[in-house]
Amino acid sequence: MKKILIVEDVELNTELLIQLLEDEYELATAEDGEEAVAQADSERPDLILMDMSLPVMDGYDATRQIKANPELASILIIGLSAHAMSGDAQKALDAGCDDYLTKPLNDDLLFEKLEQYLGD
Repeated sequence: MKKILIVEDVELNTELLIQLLEDEYELATAEDGEEAVAQADSERPDLILMDMSLPVMDGYDATRQIKANPELASILIIGLSAHAMSGDAQKALDAGCDDYLTKPLNDDLLFEKLEQYLGD
């Protein structure tokens, strides 16, 4: 079973993602960017759903740190943000995210992306 790390500081959003994904994937969670970097190292997920607006360390810096570590650089990261302005997606991609989705998440699009990246 593939493992996904959910990095989200809003408990309701985390719970929704868990409900959506728990039957298909092994899940781990983190509430801020610093915890995300530590969890990426200890859990070695196949993919990270990374909220970009986080306390302590934002998702951009957490993504940069994860991608800068040769042992973690291959972990796929999908940036998540409520910011849908032109340039927001590019900022996440420039930080090292492999893809980007806007919130509220479209469940079908999320599953499409997960299949694209984690499908057998």
